[in-house]
Amino acid sequence: MENVKILVVDDEKNILESVKMVLNYEKYNVQVAKDGIEAIDIFKKFLPDIVLLDVKMPGLDGLKVLKSFKTVNPVAEVIMISGHSGIEEALEASRLGAFDFLEKPISRDKLVLTVRNAAEKISLLKENFNLRNLTAKKYELVGQSAVMKALQETIRRVARSDSTVLISGDSGTGKELIARLIHQKSVRSQSRFIQVNCAAIPDELIESELFGHEKGSFTGAYEKKIGKFESAHRGSIFLDEIGDLSIKAQAKVLRVLEEGEVQPVGSPEIKKVNVRVIAATNKNLDEEIKKGNFREDLYFRLHVVPIHSPSLRDRKEDIPLLIDHFIAFFSEENNYRKKSFSAEALALLLDYQWKGNVRELRNLVERMLIMCRTDQISTLDLPDYINLRSETGQLSLLQIGNWKEFKARSEKMFLEQKLKEFGYNVAKTAREIALPRSNLYQKIESLGIMSGHQQDVDEESPLS
Repeated sequence: MENVKILVVDDEKNILESVKMVLNYEKYNVQVAKDGIEAIDIFKKFLPDIVLLDVKMPGLDGLKVLKSFKTVNPVAEVIMISGHSGIEEALEASRLGAFDFLEKPISRDKLVLTVRNAAEKISLLKENFNLRNLTAKKYELVGQSAVMKALQETIRRVARSDSTVLISGDSGTGKELIARLIHQKSVRSQSRFIQVNCAAIPDELIESELFGHEKGSFTGAYEKKIGKFESAHRGSIFLDEIGDLSIKAQAKVLRVLEEGEVQPVGSPEIKKVNVRVIAATNKNLDEEIKKGNFREDLYFRLHVVPIHSPSLRDRKEDIPLLIDHFIAFFSEENNYRKKSFSAEALALLLDYQWKGNVRELRNLVERMLIMCRTDQISTLDLPDYINLRSETGQLSLLQIGNWKEFKARSEKMFLEQKLKEFGYNVAKTAREIALPRSNLYQKIESLGIMSGHQQDVDEESPLS
């Protein structure tokens, strides 16, 4: 409990000393004050988690001091101490936010138990705050490029309204983040944000998932189910990959948008819902309409406010910011050791085309934090598909800024290609490239060459 800070305030010296002794024995970090004025001054500097505060003191009484504490730090837990407090004082202290009351003479066991309960509450509050902070970082839209600044301004303006939004963009660009930000900045932020991946739900279950069903309405409907639209009442629903909805389900979504009504499968009852719809797709819906796969009337109802989520290759100047963000996030979430990318490795990442967009970059950073043994991630640590941007890899190699790294990277590329060519058989590869087998084993170890897939061979054992 050394990290829990406690301030004890009482005008009786013997109480200060005895309470401090007990709490020090319990491994709390304790400071004391003999009156209200001194307590307020210490409180502002010490910033305690818990305060034990006498009600009756000369000068400022405990209730006035409590009010001052709650103004400075509302989440600090204050335990009142009194030998002759009445019900009115207890009620007023509770109204002002006191955690509990202790009566004089103070029981050691009651003191320890009450402080422990307050410390547990503080711990839960801190954990909850850290989780919220981590969640906020997880869903943060990172970037200072012109397209990202324009996107952030669009989100800010769109969030003020209650209009339907259609987000377009390639997979991995962060369409979900945009949807969440619109919800968080809207008047609906205190209500639920419900996400539905339309592409991940089988056609025969999508209507039940969205609109709910009655018990026995179809085979397997063993109990009544509340649909996602009803669950999102007063909040927002995010229909990801809406281009994959069946025509039948599209008609029902259109009804929700036009009438604010849902009808569960197998039910004659029509329910009113108040939901903001945010949809997203990586498909060209104009083309889907021409093919007969998407309803034109639904498209126009969704397309009230269109937002495009830019591809990473269109905002490469944001890559260093994104890398720093992901390193900080994963280091905090998983307690990874913080690492950095060398200038040469960063240059390759800036040059890469990122077909998987931000999601691909995020996954790469996490992989490097796990797999790289040193504090700096070099070009040698990057996967081959980053280095082999061209067929020969020549351009990527020429971007490496120092001879040692160039030599190591070119050796690794050469040996990996030869090992693959000869079925990962070390003996055969060593003979073919005229390199002693022991030397090849050393190179495999020092360069961190992976075996790829293993194959059975007639000669000596393949690389394992």
